[in-house]
Amino acid sequence: MKILITGANGMVARATAKFCRSIGDETVALTRDELDIADQLRVFELFEEEKFDAVINCAAYTDVDGSEKEEDKCFAANVAGVENLAHAAKKIGCRFATISTDYVFDGAKTDFYTQRDTPNPQGVYGQMKFLGENLAHRAYARTMIVRSGWIYGHGGTNFLSVMDKLLADGKPVKAIFDSYGTPTFANDLARRLRELVELDLPAIYHVTNSGLGTSYAGFAEKVCELRGYNKKLLKPAAADSLKRPAPRPKSSKLACLFSERFGLAPLPHWETALAEFLK
Repeated sequence: MKILITGANGMVARATAKFCRSIGDETVALTRDELDIADQLRVFELFEEEKFDAVINCAAYTDVDGSEKEEDKCFAANVAGVENLAHAAKKIGCRFATISTDYVFDGAKTDFYTQRDTPNPQGVYGQMKFLGENLAHRAYARTMIVRSGWIYGHGGTNFLSVMDKLLADGKPVKAIFDSYGTPTFANDLARRLRELVELDLPAIYHVTNSGLGTSYAGFAEKVCELRGYNKKLLKPAAADSLKRPAPRPKSSKLACLFSERFGLAPLPHWETALAEFLK
């Protein structure tokens, strides 16, 4: 299969490109400098030239707090760019999957969010991602929306890499005890993205590692256990005490029901995945 992966400098894109190449796909992974998905003309030209069998969109503006001040940049990548890709994919008839976020939900629900739950994003980042979902579906009925959250992996900066660096240096970490989610190892997400592209069933999918989810504090404690760090470095903190510019859902645990219904095995438990990453 000839696959385009956008946002090639990103953590998920790198993991996805590596996995696709490992199974023999003709993989074209392009950075933002090589393909700005907000450039509609360039996107259409590339698709006409290359005739991809599938496109996995990993390009995104992911700075949650920055989105509050840089709405234009967030819109370009998370809305206009996604819509451009959907239109281009429809034009050549290829498969199309794009990554979205758990932040489309408001966090008022303490149980897991399913695909049937109504999104109610609170910050600009979540609002733009949800708008991108809607416009992509409107542009191309074959669109697969893949929501995930709490993603970590090799390369790039993410919540785990920041936490790990601080703890390794013996510095304190604010362990938020009242925010809950389902961690996701980028390598596992990459494999599932490729499986969904193979399946080619347009729908909204929730993809995270399995398990009951955890708080940031619980995740940090597990990192300390696996790395041998001093747990006394973890300083309990409430989410509201951080005074961050963008609102975040208190709980954004995702239920991965559809993938199991379509015959795909659950991803490894988040603790197992974390141990695999840190070993």
